[in-house]
Amino acid sequence: MKLIGSLGAVAAFGAASALVLGCGYSVHSSLDPKYRTIHVEPFRNESREYDLQAPLTNALRRKFIVDSRLRVVPAAEADLLLSGTIREYHIKGLTYDKSDAVTQFLCVVTASVRLSDQHTGEALWEEPVMAGETSFYTRASGQSSDRLRGNAEVFLPSVRSFATEEENRGASEALEQLASDIFYRTLEPW
Repeated sequence: MKLIGSLGAVAAFGAASALVLGCGYSVHSSLDPKYRTIHVEPFRNESREYDLQAPLTNALRRKFIVDSRLRVVPAAEADLLLSGTIREYHIKGLTYDKSDAVTQFLCVVTASVRLSDQHTGEALWEEPVMAGETSFYTRASGQSSDRLRGNAEVFLPSVRSFATEEENRGASEALEQLASDIFYRTLEPW
């Protein structure tokens, strides 16, 4: 009876160990280890809005530099090439006041993105539509949008092409979220 209890304990310990080791968080990329460098091309802007491409490109470069799993280098030295096009900038009213004026907007920036092997030209992944979004309040709503989520406030200067500071901040947040999604898609391509 004692042997069965010991075997049960060993089996339980083994199962628990496998569970813990199999579900652990890793800071390693699932990207092929042969890739060590990346070049982030300046994004093109085909939207109707001005000044979106530089903040997105800069946010992406910053994310790779801070993370350091892929070193950002000039195109001629890169293993990987990340390129993309901002397709659309869109805002939509979410909430309205008694006089039917918009008090909160949803801001969405969409882009097509491609990651390719610089040496073969083969696409490692390609997304025709990726989106970053956020919501922001209008000044008339009486609520504050005087914040930027994530690292946008620290690293990403507000877009300056819109009529209100609230929309400039909203666009910056949407671009920061889009950059994060592209960054994680690149390092964890599963």
